[in-house]
Amino acid sequence: MRGDAWQKTCILKPMPLYIRLFLRFILTLLLVWAMAVYMDQYFFVTGGLLAYVIIAALITLMNILISPLLNLILLPLRMLATIVAIVLANGLFLFFTVWVIDHMERDLVTVDIQGGLAGWILVAIVLGMAKWLMKICLK
Repeated sequence: MRGDAWQKTCILKPMPLYIRLFLRFILTLLLVWAMAVYMDQYFFVTGGLLAYVIIAALITLMNILISPLLNLILLPLRMLATIVAIVLANGLFLFFTVWVIDHMERDLVTVDIQGGLAGWILVAIVLGMAKWLMKICLK
């Protein structure tokens, strides 16, 4: 019941796939910018606007390709400990994203998660909550 009410506030009509992907990219771009600005002690990005675009495009693409695979692999853990599984899935997603960005040209884009384990957990939780809200709003 609550999910239906929340979804009605986000979207009134179903959208075509290409519009949902574009909106997800734009929202992810804003998320990456907000995390770099407001969580700068944990989430550090260099490379300017182009870096934000690259990171947002990569996260959007990985949401399509990697997230379903991680959710499938972690399904047994989800049955036992949902919160741990969700944070772990988002942490692995974030790890793969940082790993891919580390293999890109350093002059183009860099991203660094600082603050040790607490920083990784905090960024994974923020990223996971944002992905969840985007999923609900862009159905």
